[in-house]
Amino acid sequence: MIPPKIFGLVGYPVEHSLSPRMHNAAFKALKINAAYRLFSLKEDELKVFFAGLKKNNIFGLNVTIPYKEKVMAFLDKISPEAKLIGAVNTVKVNQGSLEGFNTDGEGFLRHIKLSLGFNPKGKSIAIIGAGGASRAVGIYLSKEKPKRISFFDSDVAKAGNLVKHLKECFSAIEFRQSCSIEGLGIETSDLLINASPIGMKEADSCLVKEGFTRKKPLVYDLIYNPPETKLLKLAKSKGCVVSNGLGMLLYQGALAFKHWTGKEAPVEVMREALKL
Repeated sequence: MIPPKIFGLVGYPVEHSLSPRMHNAAFKALKINAAYRLFSLKEDELKVFFAGLKKNNIFGLNVTIPYKEKVMAFLDKISPEAKLIGAVNTVKVNQGSLEGFNTDGEGFLRHIKLSLGFNPKGKSIAIIGAGGASRAVGIYLSKEKPKRISFFDSDVAKAGNLVKHLKECFSAIEFRQSCSIEGLGIETSDLLINASPIGMKEADSCLVKEGFTRKKPLVYDLIYNPPETKLLKLAKSKGCVVSNGLGMLLYQGALAFKHWTGKEAPVEVMREALKL
């Protein structure tokens, strides 16, 4: 019996992930002999793990917090999109060569446009967080020609570097760095995105204060477990349209699946597996 090809998710922590449910359903539907697993790794374990992918029958990976930027050092080839973003969320093992891609931004954009009916063109957008996911979302939103994107991150240098990078790539758009969440201008924004991990833990406080919903923005939290963070609960109570990150997970996963297998992903099968 031929052993299944192994795919999986690298991050820390990863136990909350719904990716195995989605990808294993897709493999089964297309009769692909493969299995998707979780790899919870500490940073000092990454180098040895990536060096042993071929030996361990691993053919592809997703990458999540906090390693989307760090894993780039272990790859042989990086796609133009991932280079522009400065982060990788998908790795393909191609005849021993490790190729990096980023499907986060396109996955996010597909979800807000196809499922939520939101057109970023000419809009004002506020983003909390400046890590790998924020970079991907920021790049792909910028391609849609919004009016303004404002960023806040507690790591001031990280947010500053992201704003500088975006200004160099998209000179016609206004980019701002805020020194606080209150300074993001959420009350006049059309879209508020949480691209930080704050909200994953029950003990996490709500990111924003009560009076932010005058314009009733679309509020999108990239977190999907828990399905309703304190931010989404507050926004929903104020009459905002809200979304967690399950839709983004679905579409970025479908794009990653195609990179790995060369086949179109069975999106509806994957959607059903996620119970969207």
